[in-house]
Amino acid sequence: MKTVKDVMSNHPISVRKTASFKEIAARLREFGVSAFPVVDEGGMVLGLVSEADLLLKETMDGGYDGVRGMLSGALHRTELHKAAGLTAEDLMTSPAVTISPDDPVEHAARVMYIRGFKRLPVTDEFRRLIGIISRTDVLAAFDRPDTDIRLEVVQHAIPLVAEPSQFQVAVKNGIVTLTGAADTAAIAHELVAKVRQVQGVVAVRDRIVYPLPQVPASPGPYF
Repeated sequence: MKTVKDVMSNHPISVRKTASFKEIAARLREFGVSAFPVVDEGGMVLGLVSEADLLLKETMDGGYDGVRGMLSGALHRTELHKAAGLTAEDLMTSPAVTISPDDPVEHAARVMYIRGFKRLPVTDEFRRLIGIISRTDVLAAFDRPDTDIRLEVVQHAIPLVAEPSQFQVAVKNGIVTLTGAADTAAIAHELVAKVRQVQGVVAVRDRIVYPLPQVPASPGPYF
């Protein structure tokens, strides 16, 4: 199973907590990203500062009294404080959502989807920044030849559960089709679960047959 460290960027771009609004805006534009991790002097991730954070400040400081009043009524106190900030430490969202280099890529994808993030800071056990994983990096895990996927399914996934000679495996565009006969329904279901974990698998089509559980006969009438 591919992990975050296999696909992440090892040269993350970040800003210090003392970085000014102008410096953050310039770096966002320079590197063409929408957010940066904010770190302290030791490289520990403190939060995340984004285009949205800068836009909030610009909106509140723009001198539009009507807009200011309308927004002030709707914004949370924390956002109002952030809008008044001058440095990355003031503007950032904290604590930052981070991920471990040893987490599965699928976990990173799930966090990004649920939280609506485009990228996640990767940190070590001390929360020090060691990388960045983006949506593009996550999708790269599916860029794997069908022949490689099939080989791993046959040589590694199936033997964990059953005898490989009992099954036939076909892979096209990352979609694995499993046919054959399993001894029990439990084995068939476990096999499908193992194959889904193989890197690059987009979906699994289960065509495995197995014996249905025997239903005990109802007792006859008593006389």
